[in-house]
Amino acid sequence: MENRDSALKNKSIHLMGIGGAGMSGLALLLHGIGASVSGCDAVETSYMKRLRECGIAMRIGHEAKHIDEFTPDILVYSSALPNDHPEILKAWQQGIEVSRRAEILSRIFNVRRGVGIAGTHGKTTTSSMASLICENAGLDPTIAVGGDLPQIGTNAKLGAGDCMVAELDESDRSFVYFHPEIAVITNIDWDHRDHYMTFKAVTDAFSEFLSHVKENGKIILCMEDNGVRRLCEEYSVSRPIVKYGWGRGWDWGAAEVEHHEGGGVSYTLFHEGKELGRVGLTVSGEHNVLNSLAACAACSEIGVPLENMIDSLKFFSGAKRRLQKTGKVGDILIYDDYGHHPNEILATLSTVRRIYPGRRLVAVFQPHRFSRTAALYREFADALSLADRAFILPIYGSDEKPIDGVSSKLIFDAASDDMRSHYELSGNFDDLLTSVCQAARSGDIVLTLGAGSVGTLGKKIAEKLEELQA
Repeated sequence: MENRDSALKNKSIHLMGIGGAGMSGLALLLHGIGASVSGCDAVETSYMKRLRECGIAMRIGHEAKHIDEFTPDILVYSSALPNDHPEILKAWQQGIEVSRRAEILSRIFNVRRGVGIAGTHGKTTTSSMASLICENAGLDPTIAVGGDLPQIGTNAKLGAGDCMVAELDESDRSFVYFHPEIAVITNIDWDHRDHYMTFKAVTDAFSEFLSHVKENGKIILCMEDNGVRRLCEEYSVSRPIVKYGWGRGWDWGAAEVEHHEGGGVSYTLFHEGKELGRVGLTVSGEHNVLNSLAACAACSEIGVPLENMIDSLKFFSGAKRRLQKTGKVGDILIYDDYGHHPNEILATLSTVRRIYPGRRLVAVFQPHRFSRTAALYREFADALSLADRAFILPIYGSDEKPIDGVSSKLIFDAASDDMRSHYELSGNFDDLLTSVCQAARSGDIVLTLGAGSVGTLGKKIAEKLEELQA
């Protein structure tokens, strides 16, 4: 294994955006390989504590002087940063190798038996499930996922085994750097419209990704997804395809699905038409049934026995910020979810409806990116109609600049007349805390949604409710 990573071992590597989920995971892998790792980010994040415990030097802020301070052999930058940033320009001027995160991660991935999990939605959960299965099966995999996996205690680890499970990001087309042995596509949606001008551009990118599957590799596809079916119609795929979906007609299928009140779902698992038994999941929702089928299909291809897969799935408690319970005040339950696309929100709200039938659902949504809001504000309004009350925060722009005329009010105005009274615009976190806590009733489910800073709100809502009930 040491020889596989010799090109990166003993290198000095500086990571811009080191506090993010993906970049912090790469930092852990590089540190484990034996590289000298440093990094910087605009703000302090929760991931940085773990990196400091490893002795990784970090600075707050992105500045050109870091190049002289750390004298890196390689500068790695997050896609959230412009490639004309002064720190990047200085590295280029000094002849230092400048790479995107995916380029460096792919160097680790491509020399292993790579299980690459792609798709617009469900990547983190599916890759987390597959990682846990491989870990519990004793394969000691290398892992790189987009959120913390509680059972392993990290979002990335360097294993001694020959396989690697990685979540691969299509948002900036960087997944085309990877050459998996097993490629999974959970679904294909037209998201990231700042990068993809048409849906055809999205399917083109996924087609290119599949063209890099290793010669002896397999492709695993969800045939319940319209985008995946369209990909199959438009492109010729030269590698063997394993298909999964509902019923017993696919290579891997689920039937007799039972949703459990209070959380969890179970189903009968089929492989090539043969019934294999019942699978019980602690996580909820039909989307997670499909995610678990993808994980089973992938892990089976690399030799994990069926019993290990079913046992591991039984104890999979979910990835961080994927319908994660964050608080309980009296009989008011507070959950948080990363969902930031209308289809993700629909899936999450539908799941909550199933596991808590009869309870009132209060959603707190923070739109992520101006471009996504401009393209999908009507769909966001429709998705939020599944909640009894919907509080909408200002847009979290991430690395985007504001777009004239684009604000959260677009979503509010797109709500149907009969639902408008259920929506409320919130100017900031303080206003929202007051409004949500005043609106909350006994037995409510309060759900925070979004890819931005909204994930910190659940704890504050719980504290405010406790004050009011004291």
